[in-house]
Amino acid sequence: MSEHRFEYEPIGCIETPFESPEGMPIQPAGAEGTEGTVRLDDEYTEGLRDLDGFSHCILVYHLHEAGDVGSLRVEPFLDDTERGLFATRAPRRPNPIGLSVVRIGTVDEGEVTVTGIDVVDGTPLLDIKPFVPGFDSPEDAETGWLDVSPSEIRTERSDGRFL
Repeated sequence: MSEHRFEYEPIGCIETPFESPEGMPIQPAGAEGTEGTVRLDDEYTEGLRDLDGFSHCILVYHLHEAGDVGSLRVEPFLDDTERGLFATRAPRRPNPIGLSVVRIGTVDEGEVTVTGIDVVDGTPLLDIKPFVPGFDSPEDAETGWLDVSPSEIRTERSDGRFL
């Protein structure tokens, strides 16, 4: 076990139309057109400067509605086979940290409106990073067992198995 310990404080919260994980899209690809608002605490609003020049950003957040890790083998939403936790995007993790790439609408006085949001309302925000295709989209990426059609990803919804 590592001797390092970390503690993070939220810098704001994410507001969405999803009151609970059940029935929510499982990835941003399934939340196309879903609007949300990222609200930063006052002391972090200056950090939004120049973000409006980007079309997308990466939201890093705490999965506050996810249950305890439970098992290191899970049956993910898009497969009937049990997989290793770290080969999935399952939310029940040793450190329940999530990330979503979302489209930026507006950036104004501590608020960022976004579309394609797939998180529960009130999710604690840990960080925002600009999405840069040249940095974040390797040309030779492979998806392992997750070779499913985009239509499955877009229509699959959370069923509560990771609460």
